[in-house]
Amino acid sequence: MSQSRPRLKSLSGRSPAILVFEDGSCFEGLSAGAGGSTLGEVVFNTSMSGYQEIATDPSYRGQIVTYTMPHMGNYGVNSVDDESVEFQAAGVVVRSLARLASNHRAEQSFEEWLVAHGVVGICEVDTRELTRKLRDGGVGLGIIVHDATREDAPAALKLLAAHPDYGSVDFVSEVATTRALHVSVDGDNAWEHPLRLTPLEQAMAPGEGTHVVVMDFGVKFSILRHLVARGIRVTLMPRDADLSAVEALDPDGVLWSNGPGDPDKMEPFIAQVRAISERFPTMGICLGHQLLAKAFGGQTFKLAFGHRGPNQPVQDQRDKTVAMTSQNHGYAVRREGFPDELEVTHVNLNDHTISGFAHRTLPIHAVQYHPEAGPGPNDATSFFDRFALAIDEHYAARA
Repeated sequence: MSQSRPRLKSLSGRSPAILVFEDGSCFEGLSAGAGGSTLGEVVFNTSMSGYQEIATDPSYRGQIVTYTMPHMGNYGVNSVDDESVEFQAAGVVVRSLARLASNHRAEQSFEEWLVAHGVVGICEVDTRELTRKLRDGGVGLGIIVHDATREDAPAALKLLAAHPDYGSVDFVSEVATTRALHVSVDGDNAWEHPLRLTPLEQAMAPGEGTHVVVMDFGVKFSILRHLVARGIRVTLMPRDADLSAVEALDPDGVLWSNGPGDPDKMEPFIAQVRAISERFPTMGICLGHQLLAKAFGGQTFKLAFGHRGPNQPVQDQRDKTVAMTSQNHGYAVRREGFPDELEVTHVNLNDHTISGFAHRTLPIHAVQYHPEAGPGPNDATSFFDRFALAIDEHYAARA
């Protein structure tokens, strides 16, 4: 890839824009990205980098992402670092857009990327004030409107009133695969090349080694890359695949992926989550963590403003070690009524919510944080090694 030329973008020519909330509060700024308007649940992410990975994370489907880092876009975007096949966030809010996209891997500027994907954004917003609003009052529906000022807020409110509540929408159906896929990466390095997803019937004959089925509820590509990098064969399966369909693939383990929306919307799949997880060594991440908890009798609830960022301290309750983790979720598992057959293994030290658990007798482990990071610190990537080890120990014990 040839080195990209720096790209400059002036504030001249930007139209006024507004971000309006259901309570009538209005934030004024300037247009960014594609023109028009967009609606979604407004959330904030505290990452200092990784804006590309954040915006393509399927867990952000239906949400407008506020970046708390005041200066965004200085290293551009590229075709390798996406966490899914498309832009997922409903819109973006930034304080300042970088005028220079300077990095040897950059293929587009951040704003060119927004325009190419038809994503509406707003810049020159006081994101500190906005973040305090979300932190103190909780997340809520909002709308970004270009070519608009505070006087246009009443019209924007009418559009918001007609929009369904975030928790009532099945966003997983918009981001998850509907067919079985074989996962691979061209080349020896799983991080330097685009991820390849091939229909299972067109894939080459399976190779040797551990085989893991990933149940897709909106999986991040970094999760798949971590598995492939460890020499694991990966098959991505639709969320409605039942036990017989999974057994037909003869996997060594199963992973329940992350994904967007309210876990209560996934109630039709809970029985199969339990049936499959009782059959194979199992791992769950984020939404997968919540679904596994529900499958064994637990309940979930919505957090006021969620955990979204790479600076979430999580303590392992067994050895009291602490890892800084990347998280992205608006729901959590309730401590009240937590199933006796599950053991809490990890706790978020900021608010003491459950960040991980294990089944007391079955090889089932789940974490609310993202061990794959992308973006974020790599403190917790060893979870994939522990998953692989749990698979080996399970079958060694049965031999």
